[in-house]
Amino acid sequence: MSTDTPASAPSESTAERYLAVQRSDEFAGLRRALRGFVFPMTVAFFLWYALYVILSAYARGFMGTKLVGNINVALVFGLLQFVSTFVIAWLYSRFANRRIDPVADRIRAEMGEVNHEHGPRG
Repeated sequence: MSTDTPASAPSESTAERYLAVQRSDEFAGLRRALRGFVFPMTVAFFLWYALYVILSAYARGFMGTKLVGNINVALVFGLLQFVSTFVIAWLYSRFANRRIDPVADRIRAEMGEVNHEHGPRG
């Protein structure tokens, strides 16, 4: 019989630390900030996409209106779906760089200090 500390002891304290971080005000603020961007942007994009689909199905005359040559409203709306996707990705990147990443880096650094106290991760 050995009296050594079980190998799982550090991971238990690490697990407790992760739970403590999850319950922290800083982490709650991080999640709130992320939801504050993601949920409204998702709803906005879904409504924009639904408008495109509904107009394509029920307003064929409008969507078939030619704007320039053979380019009609439906084609422009379809291309704008791609544009809006890239704009949302760009906005999220800016938002994350300003509001999410600094807090996440701070939390990660605190967790790194705790992990170094218990040895290398594994």
